[in-house]
Amino acid sequence: MRPLEASCVIDAPRERVFDYLSDIANQAEFTDHFVKDFRLERLDSRGLGAAARFRIGLGLGSIWCEAVLTELDRPYLVVAEGGAGRLGRGAVRSEYRLTPHDQRMTRVELTFSLAPATLGDRLRQALGARIWLGYQYRRALRRLQVILEQGEPSAHAARVAAG
Repeated sequence: MRPLEASCVIDAPRERVFDYLSDIANQAEFTDHFVKDFRLERLDSRGLGAAARFRIGLGLGSIWCEAVLTELDRPYLVVAEGGAGRLGRGAVRSEYRLTPHDQRMTRVELTFSLAPATLGDRLRQALGARIWLGYQYRRALRRLQVILEQGEPSAHAARVAAG
């Protein structure tokens, strides 16, 4: 699949957006409309090596994915890579680029790619999975914008602060 691209401008400092995105547990908060069964793969959900396993709804079924934070360049870049589909043979990559935009605002540019591993995966993409995922990721970025602009921590962030 050609990479999907989506972007938004968030009225929050870049460091705050980076801290939020570099905790993989927070991904479930703004993608839960199409990502289901989100499970952390290790106790610490922050930083390099933090991983999660989840199902992505594609409209015509769903596929299991696993993502690991593989690159963090504070406060510019958050990269997660992993596998998808049967036996995790398909490659998945999501990249969040954070750039300054006006005063204390951040432009978030998401690039997501999902490489099909089987004939069934290629068929799913041909039947509109790319269009469906593009819509879902644009919606996810709008939800991320609302979450960070309202200033309310996620349930996970509140639990970490209290614990």
